[in-house]
Amino acid sequence: MSILEVLRDPNTQWILLGTLLLGLSSGVIGSFAYLRKQSLLGDTLAHAALPGICIAFILTGVKSISFFLFGAAIAGMIAVFFISVLTKYSRIKQDSALGIVLSSFFGLGIVLLTQIQQSSYGNQSGLDKFLFGQTASMVMTDVYVMMGVSLVLILVCTLFFKEFKLLSFDPGFAKGIGLPVLLLDYIIMLLIVGAVVTGIQAVGVVLMAALLITPAVSARYWTERLHVMVILSGVFGMVSGISGTLLSATVNNLPTGPLIVLSATGWFVLSLLFAPNRGVVAKLWRRGDTKRKYELMRKLQKQGVHRYE
Repeated sequence: MSILEVLRDPNTQWILLGTLLLGLSSGVIGSFAYLRKQSLLGDTLAHAALPGICIAFILTGVKSISFFLFGAAIAGMIAVFFISVLTKYSRIKQDSALGIVLSSFFGLGIVLLTQIQQSSYGNQSGLDKFLFGQTASMVMTDVYVMMGVSLVLILVCTLFFKEFKLLSFDPGFAKGIGLPVLLLDYIIMLLIVGAVVTGIQAVGVVLMAALLITPAVSARYWTERLHVMVILSGVFGMVSGISGTLLSATVNNLPTGPLIVLSATGWFVLSLLFAPNRGVVAKLWRRGDTKRKYELMRKLQKQGVHRYE
């Protein structure tokens, strides 16, 4: 199927809009998670969503996306609570707390998922699709939910940009000038939960963390300014969503979620190689240029010329 035929399909148009918004909002909020060295937080919250989805199915007995997203959001907030308790009331560092919560919640999710598949529930078929996402099953109401959550995420990040910036680079100074650091920290975590819950159906709990962090890491290569990085990260996420969806729609039997993540990885490789200051090519060029100047200076010194301009 050609790209023009794909773009004329109304269902594909809704999916494109959904993945575009998902990539944009994930890239924006992922920038703050990356700068605060909380890359594992998105991964933890994504995996923590699985038991919430399973419990929502057990309690309701129906495969409703609204119930699943509600369950995932509740599970994500419980995971945030456990991470806060572990880091505040014990000597466990945050990366260890994130690892403990990730593994325990995901283990519980797999146990519940296996139990559901072996039980007498009639509608359990397809529940495991939430592990890697099922973008093709998105409908108009799902896109409306994505649109609402994405707009809220971007609006909150815009309103609190200055506070999030201080919290990301100098939390001690932010606390010293009277900013509610703990509250802002919780707001960022809740925004990450929102992004993860929104993207579960499209990308899945396993791959959602990649869509949060990879665009932010790619954007960091291109700039030293935070607002430019946030915009670039959102653009990289948005383009990854569009390109992954189009590739999936034009080539048969290729899953959309993994293709979106691979598209984001492509931007990362491009940034790693060709970013103007931090890229590998630029570093090799500067190193070679410095070496050439040094060798030329030594050659001139041997010839009796002591000043090189």
